[in-house]
Amino acid sequence: MESNLGSTDRILRLVLGLVIIAVGIAYGSWWGLIGVVALATAAISWCPAYRLLGLSTRGKS
Repeated sequence: MESNLGSTDRILRLVLGLVIIAVGIAYGSWWGLIGVVALATAAISWCPAYRLLGLSTRGKS
């Protein structure tokens, strides 16, 4: 499993994931669980949707 997320993408996913979770908790909504997906993809630097679409935000190494 090769990384396909760049550092900016990972930071955005981390911040948005935390915000989505906080809003879900504040409103008592299960939609906050979507934030967990964003956090997980940021943590492992790999997005399955990017893989399926052949995308990558990771720079050339």
